[in-house]
Amino acid sequence: MLKAINTKILLAILAVLTAIGGALTYQRHEAAKAAAAAAKAAAILQQQQKEAEQRKAEDEAFRERVDAAKKKHNSAAAHEGKTWRKYIP
Repeated sequence: MLKAINTKILLAILAVLTAIGGALTYQRHEAAKAAAAAAKAAAILQQQQKEAEQRKAEDEAFRERVDAAKKKHNSAAAHEGKTWRKYIP
């Protein structure tokens, strides 16, 4: 009878150790998945920041072109009055 009790206790201890081992394995797996997801999110964020900087640079270049075009077209309009004064039909 004592052997049966010892065997049951031994099996219970082994079951507990197996459960603890499984929990540790699961925890490591979940930590690895979380680390991979964090790395992926960081890479996506970095890519989005690069794209935002490129868009900002393109917008700035476009604004400069628009300002240059405005100055060019406005300068012609500023001299228009002088041409009509000198016009002789």
